[in-house]
Amino acid sequence: MGSREEKWNEMKQEYHTHHMSKEQVNLMKKRIETAKKESRHTIRNIAAAAAAAVVIISILPNTSSSVAYAMSRIPVLSKWVEVVTFRDYQFESERHNADIKVPEIVPQIPAEEAGNTEDTGLAKQKVKKSAEEINAEIKTITDRLIAEFKENAKDQEGYQSMQVTSEIIATTEQYFTLKLECYQGAGSGAEWNYFYTIDLENGERLQLKDLFTEGSDYITPISENIKQQMKKQMADDENVFYWIDNTDTPEWNFEKITDETQFYLNNNGEIVICFNEGDVAPMYMGCVEFIIPKGTLSAIRK
Repeated sequence: MGSREEKWNEMKQEYHTHHMSKEQVNLMKKRIETAKKESRHTIRNIAAAAAAAVVIISILPNTSSSVAYAMSRIPVLSKWVEVVTFRDYQFESERHNADIKVPEIVPQIPAEEAGNTEDTGLAKQKVKKSAEEINAEIKTITDRLIAEFKENAKDQEGYQSMQVTSEIIATTEQYFTLKLECYQGAGSGAEWNYFYTIDLENGERLQLKDLFTEGSDYITPISENIKQQMKKQMADDENVFYWIDNTDTPEWNFEKITDETQFYLNNNGEIVICFNEGDVAPMYMGCVEFIIPKGTLSAIRK
């Protein structure tokens, strides 16, 4: 027990000394949530946003910051969906550097499937709508980050780095998931991710509740399984630490997930719950994920 308490004290010291403070983490999260909320308003004006994006591509010159709009295609990744690089913003100086690649989801309906049935046509339209909503949200997030980087770059004394990349994960015949990875460094660093999943069977953006029978309690079994995994990982490795059952800072303890908790489905059809830096553990743990065994949810999964 003493060893565990000593380790906790060391981790607290390291956390406060070398990583973002809890206040900084909370400020970062507020910015993220603000971007999410603003994106919902942006979605209402998709057409205008798309038109504005075309104008931006046409009129913004390349400068010393090497602003580039690549529109480079990645091979088709799943039925009906592919991804292009919509914007590539890069900047490098002695004190500041950025590498921000903004992805865009592009619906692609195979010719042999297009228009075959009424259901196919409806799903096609829903895929298009879902892609537009996701693209608008990503644009809002990355526009905010680029603006923040440019503002901070005016500081001739400070240092900062920013990176945004994307990855296609767990693409199957039924689901397509795009992961947006963000990193921001200024003295200390923080990383966070966004996960966007489209159900290719109906074209809808997938929410966690969509995976379960209506009215079922999925929050409790998922949360309890995560707690079990946390405790086991901590018991197996003294370098692993989560905020759970901690009497020193109980306000940081993980209690349960919410409908807003991020997730994706892996290639085995298992739900993977995702937390950003500082959500459920000290910053040095990075972004953490928990695979929920199928048996835990079999009684309520659709």
